[in-house]
Amino acid sequence: MKEEQVILVNEKDEQIGLMPKMEAHEKAVLHRAFSVFVFNSKQQLMLQQRAADKYHSPLLWTNTCCSHQRNGESNIEAGKRRLQEEMGFVCELEEKTSFIYKAPFDNGLTEHELDHVMVGFYDEDPIINKEEVESFKYMTVEEVKADMEVNPQMYTEWFKIIFDKFYSFIKH
Repeated sequence: MKEEQVILVNEKDEQIGLMPKMEAHEKAVLHRAFSVFVFNSKQQLMLQQRAADKYHSPLLWTNTCCSHQRNGESNIEAGKRRLQEEMGFVCELEEKTSFIYKAPFDNGLTEHELDHVMVGFYDEDPIINKEEVESFKYMTVEEVKADMEVNPQMYTEWFKIIFDKFYSFIKH
């Protein structure tokens, strides 16, 4: 299977090329990504626990889903595609903000992403893809914030950054 390509961008989110995903993470090259936050009608955020065999951040808790856009794919199209692939459902998404972050991992890889944050609403339980997701749970934003302060090692780096910088965008 051909390795997935990521979209290389400059700081203005203008596409400047394509690169295999692992190479981009090895070289810490800035590329486009997205993070989806899905809430239910009880104002609870659907969190996913990453699968045990993920190449970085295995078994850590994070937002509902996240990934990389494909060449020619809009942010919203990419978010809906990954929701279906990882969580087994699709809902309407609204883009809220974007930001650049850089997070090195113990395995030598680095996430250097221009991350587009999207929010959606869904009231059912997901049908998780066990190759991507170990488990899921619903928590209020306040519960996540409190738990993250006590157990930061249980959460992905990008999720902590988003929570710290963009709490107001994801809190209703």
